[in-house]
Amino acid sequence: MSVFGSRVLRKEDAKFLTTGGEYTADISDPLLDAAAHVIYVRSMMAHAEIGEIDISGALDMPGVIGVFTSAHTAGLPLLAPGPMVPAAFSRPVLATDRVRFVGELVAAIVAETPQEGADAAESIWPDYEPLPAVIDLEDARTDHTLLFPEAETNLAAAVPMGTTDGFFDGCEVVVTQDLVNQRLAGCPLEVRSSAAAWDSEGRLHQWISTQTPQQARNQITRFLGVAEGTVRVIAPDVGGGFGPKIGIYAEETLLGWIAQQVGRPVRWTETRSENMVGMGHGRGQRQKVEIGGSRDGSVSHYRLHVLQDAGAYPMLGAYLPFLTNAMSCGVYDIPNIEFDSKSFVTNTTPTVAYRGAGRPEATAAIERAMDLFAREIGLDPTEVRRKNLIGKDQFPFTAPSGMVYDIGDYETSLDLVLEAADYPALRAEQALRRESGSARQMGIGVSVYVEVTAGPTAGQEYGRVEIGLDGRATVFTGSSAHGQGHDTAFAMIAGDELGIPISDVEVRHGDTDEVTKGVGTFGSRSLQLGGSAIKQASEQAVERGCKLAADLLDAAAADVVLDKVSGGFHVTGTPEISTSWAEVAAAAGDQGLRSETDFVASSPTFPFGAHLAVVEVDVETGAVSLERVVTADDAGRVLNPILVEGQRHGGIAQGAAQALLEEFQYDEDGNPVTANFADYGIISAAELPSFELLAQETPTPVNPLGAKGIGESGTIGSTPAVQSAFVDAVSHLGVRHIDMPASPERVWRAIQSA
Repeated sequence: MSVFGSRVLRKEDAKFLTTGGEYTADISDPLLDAAAHVIYVRSMMAHAEIGEIDISGALDMPGVIGVFTSAHTAGLPLLAPGPMVPAAFSRPVLATDRVRFVGELVAAIVAETPQEGADAAESIWPDYEPLPAVIDLEDARTDHTLLFPEAETNLAAAVPMGTTDGFFDGCEVVVTQDLVNQRLAGCPLEVRSSAAAWDSEGRLHQWISTQTPQQARNQITRFLGVAEGTVRVIAPDVGGGFGPKIGIYAEETLLGWIAQQVGRPVRWTETRSENMVGMGHGRGQRQKVEIGGSRDGSVSHYRLHVLQDAGAYPMLGAYLPFLTNAMSCGVYDIPNIEFDSKSFVTNTTPTVAYRGAGRPEATAAIERAMDLFAREIGLDPTEVRRKNLIGKDQFPFTAPSGMVYDIGDYETSLDLVLEAADYPALRAEQALRRESGSARQMGIGVSVYVEVTAGPTAGQEYGRVEIGLDGRATVFTGSSAHGQGHDTAFAMIAGDELGIPISDVEVRHGDTDEVTKGVGTFGSRSLQLGGSAIKQASEQAVERGCKLAADLLDAAAADVVLDKVSGGFHVTGTPEISTSWAEVAAAAGDQGLRSETDFVASSPTFPFGAHLAVVEVDVETGAVSLERVVTADDAGRVLNPILVEGQRHGGIAQGAAQALLEEFQYDEDGNPVTANFADYGIISAAELPSFELLAQETPTPVNPLGAKGIGESGTIGSTPAVQSAFVDAVSHLGVRHIDMPASPERVWRAIQSA
């Protein structure tokens, strides 16, 4: 009997709930015994030319070992920009001729203690010549002030799909709306941290809080210009990633070089305020939706314009509109779609991937457009959605963007949430409140979504299984955990294939000496790619085990089978005589039995679902409270409902937080005004109801597990549902649209304006 679908408790939780995790700042390796501490001096100006940086005062301060500026790092490589971005937008590890955002590195101090380093940092005041700060995207696109004069433009990347004059000719109804998908901070509870040490043989060992240790190793190797195999990266327990910890930043990249210069190992851990301005932000799109169709609710035309804020140095964020384009039609069979986007640099923290990475932006746009269209023609928004959904008999479905959706059943998702929430009763209660003139009005929002995971092109991941002489299994994966439950999931898969108890399966990841190959964890790829690799490696181990057992049993290999219940090999029909995994492993040699593979998917997968949110809005103050969330999130075949529910809970909370609370803001001079948790509103249990999670499984044919991703789905579906709900709550007062987040002031002003 397969373990799939079983509610197996997380193996990793015992450690986290008792002794606690071992995070990068906790590492006590002997290589780090004499470690000094690195403190970075960051720019306090958003845009300025740099003159002299006087470090003499810092060098004389107690505990200071060394101070480095761009004068010392001039010969080091620049950090390459994101995909499809010209090299002119590259970043120096320490600012050279100018600074481009508050938080950019201008110097590195090495001291005996973090406190002495922080004191020395306060003595360094670069000679700045202020330049105009470019904060607004409309300002950036004029090129009036160039962040990179050598690039001769602020345009970092574009998706020039083109638009057609007269595109909406023939439509009975056309609706247009400008939207804001605001800038967010990732806010992992563990801030960025790293430690670097060179051993006596000239190898760099670096511990990093990262989602992609192999990618980090490769970047450091290129930066230092050392031979392959010189750099080892270890990702210990990682306290949250959410996308901004894909890859590494200048801070981590430079540490190995600093350790060389001072001849000592070094550590670096940022403060929360540093994290808020130094680690990449998410989202940051300005959108214009145009939707057209007929008054019976049929949508025939849709156009999406995107302005993407890439921040000061265009990283992955500049590329995200490509994913927004890929998923622009959402779950709807809209025959005519146009898209164009431009990504501009601004004097703000660079934008990167953040839970969903381009796909939440696409869903927020099309779902908001559907609501606006439904209101314009006077139909219920759920019925307009239903009328335009891609049918379950249309899969595989080729979207206008060229993406080929694997499999889906969108109408069932919608029906599940409407029935569970008792949608007619909600609308009836809403009508009563409106008739009574209650100060607390109800809003109901619905979204139906699809996203792409392990994509946008086919992905791969590495897996290895080793059976020791004690009969226990060790699984090695190129995927890297930061809270998802990999130890449990991969042990379940291997144990299921090998007939070995889950308690006897150890999962190892994150050390590039142990796992030399690997892609990492992002894009909801781990189970469908990493898990499939483990399944394949386990199957290969069983196949080899049967051959070895055949010799031990004096039988033909074709006649030997593995009894997964007992965990022993026997000849078909004679289970009384068997041999164990321990004996088979011994027959394989002193090192036991080993099997490895690189699983390559034929295509990405497309999870989907529907979310319904109910809010109450105090029309006298504008305060919004989230009262109810009902979701059906289909991630294909479910391995462990506990793990899936955990990912859904976290995703829904983050998505609701964007709609209700979160926004990273700057003033007109580029100064961050939400750079700590006192000003930046992260959500807590106090602002959230209990989520009502409905089960739905539509296995994908793309991988042997039938699994799709689930890590980002909650974030993608919840945001537009909650936004639709708070707009719906006050729509009867004449409010047509309210941008996120739903601050009381913003909602109150919308009511007053209407």
